[in-house]
Amino acid sequence: MTLDYLIEARQLCKQVRNGEQWLTLLRDVDLGIRQGEVVAIVGASGSGKSTLLGLLAGLDVATRGEARLLGESLGALDEDERARLRAGRVGFVFQSFQLLAGLTALENVIAPLELLPRDDERRGDPEALARAALAEVGLNERLRHFPNQLSGGEQQRVALARAFVVRPAVLFADEPTGNLDARTGARVIDLLFDLQRERGVTLVLVTHDESLAGRCDRCYLLTDGRLSGEAGR
Repeated sequence: MTLDYLIEARQLCKQVRNGEQWLTLLRDVDLGIRQGEVVAIVGASGSGKSTLLGLLAGLDVATRGEARLLGESLGALDEDERARLRAGRVGFVFQSFQLLAGLTALENVIAPLELLPRDDERRGDPEALARAALAEVGLNERLRHFPNQLSGGEQQRVALARAFVVRPAVLFADEPTGNLDARTGARVIDLLFDLQRERGVTLVLVTHDESLAGRCDRCYLLTDGRLSGEAGR
């Protein structure tokens, strides 16, 4: 493993038990992603894309091999230690938005700031920072709206504001336009790429959309759990 990579996988495998048999989801995946890179992982449904993202982010653990995130070997950490590693340094955007239903848009964006340590300089004035983040994605008129009062595109823009407000080093995006129509999805992706460029965030994007993947620095194809097909922009 080298220190050049913010995210790295070496011979990464994942198996799950299916009745009396073992099902292999990922096979000997090797991958290295440097600071500021935008990398797409494409593949058909069921190819293992979300499984790989979960292992790279430390949301799950590999059956075999090693995954490293921000200089730490994830297999050497327990669940709480992996959560502490991610806190304030890793952001997520999911297909299903995953906003907290009982919180307003503003409160959803404030939430990750309040999880930062009291002495963290990024914490600042959480409400002011959250307001600014929502204004940046065009939602300054929706601060007090709850998720069920927002359209799908608006909910995903709240999720973008929430992900970027803590200035993470890494952002994982799992099919971020999967629940959106083409026009709304295009706007969300434009925002995602604009924010990534402005902040210099390392972005790992899981998608089945090859045109979206074509906007990334590198693209990998995942087929039946095997990663291949690196291509330049």
